[in-house]
Amino acid sequence: MAVTVKHHVREFFRVGPARRDHVVATRCAVSVGLPLLILLAAGRFDLMVFAAFGAFTGIYGRGEAHGVRLRHQGRFGVLILLVMFAGALTSAAGAGPWGIVFGTTIVAGLWSLAVNYFQLRPAGVIFFTFGYAAIGSIPLTTPLWQAMLTGLASVLLAMLIGISSRLHPAWRTSMAAPERRILTPGQWREFGVEAGANALAALAAGALATTVGLGHNYWAMVAAVAPIAGPSLAQRVNKGVHRILGTFAGVAAAGLLLAPHPAPWVMVLIVIVLQFAAEMFVLRHYALALIFITPLALLMTELAAPTDPTALMVDRAIQTAIGALVGLSLVYLMHQRTLREKTRRRLRKHQDPEA
Repeated sequence: MAVTVKHHVREFFRVGPARRDHVVATRCAVSVGLPLLILLAAGRFDLMVFAAFGAFTGIYGRGEAHGVRLRHQGRFGVLILLVMFAGALTSAAGAGPWGIVFGTTIVAGLWSLAVNYFQLRPAGVIFFTFGYAAIGSIPLTTPLWQAMLTGLASVLLAMLIGISSRLHPAWRTSMAAPERRILTPGQWREFGVEAGANALAALAAGALATTVGLGHNYWAMVAAVAPIAGPSLAQRVNKGVHRILGTFAGVAAAGLLLAPHPAPWVMVLIVIVLQFAAEMFVLRHYALALIFITPLALLMTELAAPTDPTALMVDRAIQTAIGALVGLSLVYLMHQRTLREKTRRRLRKHQDPEA
């Protein structure tokens, strides 16, 4: 046991090797920064949140060939636009905190099936739950068609930047169509289990956070679904622990950045730098990346709907702890289910060797 604990502690402080991360980081920073700078110049702060979520398209297919990246980004783009549309309708309807909880629960379950079916990477439903709940939680002060057009333009710009390196002959990669994938009943069953876990995580964390009475209950739901996607128990637990520790450090960093009450144009520039830094480390050390991701998300929230920064940071820290603990509890239950299934299969094989 002591050896295992030492191993995990040692692994926590290990930063993975760089794999041309600066290329992806630059691509993502431009995808996020360019729309925000355009909207800043136009004075349209009300549209920034839609541009920002659309720009997350650039994160997908980061290490893939051009054809695969374009397909992944296109699929993510459609899914995130649907999320933004649903979030905007939820905001317009004035659904309130509990409406956000139930809506996010539905998004977490259904979009989990879509992510697994399309094999999107990064896996999981963090961006979709965050997108729906964040947009649904702020007042819709702009015409819906303008919001959706902004989101669509941001998605298309990220896709264009993602495929732009094909202009250089030495960087061109395959555009061939993928082989058709046939899913087995077992794979669909696993997709359903993960979708149910995501929905339950969002519901439990959101209900608990809303009952406690803190604002921004969606931070708890985002943190709860974060550990669900992962190939093993150890990786899921590590992701949950990284989420908590990285978020606390990121909240402190956000406090330092927001303390001088920066002007909007300064906040946009900080967002661009933070996006670059986050993509530099997200695959190498999740907690370290969250030191940049957390203030990035908080600054985006401040740009969309300015509030008391101190209250925002307190909410983020406490809600993340609540959500991550809920997510880790579900990860443990999923692991126990897997162990029981393996035991049943071994027993059946022992009783009937020819089965």
